[in-house]
Amino acid sequence: MNTHPKLSVETATQLAVFLANRPGALARVCDALANAGINIYALATSDTVDHTVVRMVVSDPTKALMLLGEAGVLALESDVLTIETANQPGILAKISDRLADAKINIEYTYLAAGHEMEKGLIILRPSDVEQARVALEEL
Repeated sequence: MNTHPKLSVETATQLAVFLANRPGALARVCDALANAGINIYALATSDTVDHTVVRMVVSDPTKALMLLGEAGVLALESDVLTIETANQPGILAKISDRLADAKINIEYTYLAAGHEMEKGLIILRPSDVEQARVALEEL
């Protein structure tokens, strides 16, 4: 096992989409994106009593933002890091340690990898995107 797997770190635009916490709200957004030919690469939701925030990285964030705006859906964009790396224990720990050593806060993160997949994808929102990229280059 490789103890220092290579990270592929890129900056991406993430959309935070605010939806009513009701059946069908997410389906309507996903249908609209699909109909416009926009692929969803990563998605996470967090809910409150009356609404949910859907964070997503998509193939065409500018087009998605315009489409959602025209539909009256509030969506905000922010920069995040997308990190593709080996799917093995300890990777997020190494990334977190490196960012902590650089005094960079992780505001939130979400990730996914299939059980048998060799690589996984981490979406990470650091307090400073550029400093985080630099800190992770050496990992």
